[in-house]
Amino acid sequence: MTRADQIRQALAALQPQHLEVLDESHLHSRGLETHYKAVIVSDAFEGKRAIQRHQAAYAALGGLMGQIHALGLHTYTPAEWEADASVPDSPRCRGGSKHDLGAH
Repeated sequence: MTRADQIRQALAALQPQHLEVLDESHLHSRGLETHYKAVIVSDAFEGKRAIQRHQAAYAALGGLMGQIHALGLHTYTPAEWEADASVPDSPRCRGGSKHDLGAH
């Protein structure tokens, strides 16, 4: 099972009507299975601010978060998704942190 599959399986706890997990690691030099984008549409996000939606996703992922370098979360209620089902492009890689020995 790939890490993307593990992420999908964990995020299923949010009972999404729509779920996409994209492995974007090929856009970065940090290695395989490190960078992801997740699009989650769920009733669980109704009435919640963005930070609360992200916290719910992080809670669903649990210990798996320690194995992911970067995760872009795009969280929508079904009504928001129906009104505009577009997802922003991921930002370009801006390089590693000061703790990295090489480029990101």
